[in-house]
Amino acid sequence: MPKIGSSRPRTSRTRTEEQRQKDLERIKDYRALEDQVRHHAAKNDYSPDVFALTSKLLRLNPEYYTVWNVRRRCLISGLLSKPSPGSSPSKVLPTSSPTATTTTSSADFSSSLSTEIPPAPESQTTGKSGTTAEEDEEQKQQTRQQDQQNDQQILQKELHFTIPLLLESPKCYWIWSYRLWILKQVIERLPVPVARNIWEEELGLTSKMLLRDQRNFHAWGYRRHVVEQLESPELEGKSLVESEFEFTTKKISQNLSNFSAWDSRSKLIPRLLDERNANDEARKAFFEEELNKIGEAINVGPDDQSLWYYHQFLMLNLVNSVEHPTIAPAFTQEERVTYLRREIESIQELLEDYDDAKLIYEALFDYTLYLCQLQGRKPNEQEEKDLKGWLGNLKKLDPMRSGRWADLERDFGLKE
Repeated sequence: MPKIGSSRPRTSRTRTEEQRQKDLERIKDYRALEDQVRHHAAKNDYSPDVFALTSKLLRLNPEYYTVWNVRRRCLISGLLSKPSPGSSPSKVLPTSSPTATTTTSSADFSSSLSTEIPPAPESQTTGKSGTTAEEDEEQKQQTRQQDQQNDQQILQKELHFTIPLLLESPKCYWIWSYRLWILKQVIERLPVPVARNIWEEELGLTSKMLLRDQRNFHAWGYRRHVVEQLESPELEGKSLVESEFEFTTKKISQNLSNFSAWDSRSKLIPRLLDERNANDEARKAFFEEELNKIGEAINVGPDDQSLWYYHQFLMLNLVNSVEHPTIAPAFTQEERVTYLRREIESIQELLEDYDDAKLIYEALFDYTLYLCQLQGRKPNEQEEKDLKGWLGNLKKLDPMRSGRWADLERDFGLKE
């Protein structure tokens, strides 16, 4: 007889001797590979051969964060160029791409001095090999260009290397972390236009990842970081708040339960309104539009916690503008009270069809207390009766959180 609560009886999986031997061989090969990497790392050997070993091991186990660190050391110990102290490769060259030629040549330099008296041969500044200082500088620039070309190829290959791993393990923290490290190297080592193009491709990758899993919070957090970098002075960026806000709208229309999209939307709104130079009327219209949008969504899915999260964000803008960015700071006290009362009444109407949705009772409880807080008073007799009734329903619908409901009863003096 199966155990209580199990969905189906357990069945033993029998393996043939041949399958067992294959598994043992795979384990043996994995451990041998792991031992090789550890052995070389212990000797501070970060050669290309060790780099190749990390590729094999990470394809088998991308969660092995120590091996990602070994791979980083292989890159900075020899595969990537060594930047000159205090210089930023993105700003060293005046070129717009690592394959472009230098803009200043010795011929150009000599031409600019053609009207001057040439110095005596013995007074010319010469390099170590007898070349002039300008020729030495030109050679250095050519070397830096070659280094940048090499670095660009390696860094882009690394980004490509991790893509199949991400598709296989989209929530593996170490893969995302390694990609960010590679992208940091891109900024430090490559000219700005090239680096920006690579970061823009990364933004496109996050869009594709979120098509596969719209609620992957790793991908959402990673996307916010990519956007922040693309907006930064390091990449000669400008605001992406409008396009990112539109992106959240698109994702929400595809799936109302996308908590991360609602969360990103709430973080973008203060900047969005500031950058639009929205006046009081525009802010009020925006608030009402967002309130209608989330209200329609709640009517469809009153049990969806992500929807209530965003609705509460809007309500807290009315009540607590100090801790929460204010969408419409010019609202009068009367307008704030009117909005809260309207929302409470609208939510109460939902109970006619969804009297078993505990999130409705939680919202009514919280918003009634918000209303009292906004007006600087205690609940009146009817409100106190309503609060007790909503808590009673919450006790029945969510007995696992009985301690929380008991605390609320005690804290607000609602115990019978």
